[in-house]
Amino acid sequence: MTKLFQVIEFFDETGQEMVHRKPESGSGEFRLGDQLVVQESQAAVIFRDGKALDTFGPGRHTLSTANLPVLVTLLGKLFDGVSPFRVAVVYVNMREFIDMKWGTPEPIVFRDSDIGMVRLRAFGTFSTQINDPQLFVNKIVGSQGIYETAQIESFLKSILITKLVDTLGESKKSVLDLPTSYIEIGGAARALARDDFAALGIDLKTFYVSAITPTEDTAKAIDERAAMGAIGNMQAYLQFKAARALGDAALAGGGAGAGGLAQAGMGLGAGVGMGAMMAGMMGQVVQAGMAGTGAQVTAPGAAATGAAAGAAAAMMACPSCQAQIPQGSKFCANCGARIAGPLKCSNCGTELAPGSKFCNNCGTKVG
Repeated sequence: MTKLFQVIEFFDETGQEMVHRKPESGSGEFRLGDQLVVQESQAAVIFRDGKALDTFGPGRHTLSTANLPVLVTLLGKLFDGVSPFRVAVVYVNMREFIDMKWGTPEPIVFRDSDIGMVRLRAFGTFSTQINDPQLFVNKIVGSQGIYETAQIESFLKSILITKLVDTLGESKKSVLDLPTSYIEIGGAARALARDDFAALGIDLKTFYVSAITPTEDTAKAIDERAAMGAIGNMQAYLQFKAARALGDAALAGGGAGAGGLAQAGMGLGAGVGMGAMMAGMMGQVVQAGMAGTGAQVTAPGAAATGAAAGAAAAMMACPSCQAQIPQGSKFCANCGARIAGPLKCSNCGTELAPGSKFCNNCGTKVG
């Protein structure tokens, strides 16, 4: 006995499916008199030739289609036994989908007002509810060709992330200030996305930002910047570090006695000079980095420190043993020889460099 009528229904045991097609692929033969059963929180849309035709709410409905039993028998012979009048029933879940997760698949490039260009990741939740099942089926199942929940969620998340990026770009805040603005950012992104969701027959109920975090590289740069701020006087810090490192090296390799002390003095003097040079280069880098924000980096006492470093770095040769000693020394730290005062020309009185044999002003022989 041929079965003339059938009951079409769908139970979603998980409650997580947004849409479900009957049959799941292609279309089926639904005849006049077939019973369509729609559960609470469901809507059933008759879908044919890529377009939603009619929508049914909860209850039992008798279908009225062109698939008359007699025509199926007569016309089926002309179409290889298959009726040309075929449709699909798309069940739409009308309940509110809450606590749907979203996150950025790739880091967002963000222009920080203090640090500059940074890369961020964002996470949160949103909730939606289908309010126009026929429009939803036309746009999602018909135009997009998707009906699996995971595919629909991915499509909706792409819209949300686009609006979030736009909102972050308009905020023009520092990444350090963003945690205080999660509510405002979520509200602004939701306002931008609501029209796009409405065009799909969906109401975007909520959109929350749970966290906006920097990537590992960006976090490291922020930590380095914080450490630089904690140091304070960068020039004095670099001078101290370089002088101590070179001085320790000189003490370790110079041995004891006057020679070791002389080498230690040389190491400390060279270290101060090296520190001044490094501090100058670092200062230029920091000032260049801060130029975009209008901030200035000023090292207190920089001129005095530079002068002291220059004086400490000025060296001369001992007339007795030729060891390098600080300019103006009265005794040699290496051989203990007394260092004569400034040498002057006996003819014109010009001050001469130590060890000069002739005056560089009048040519008079010295000594």
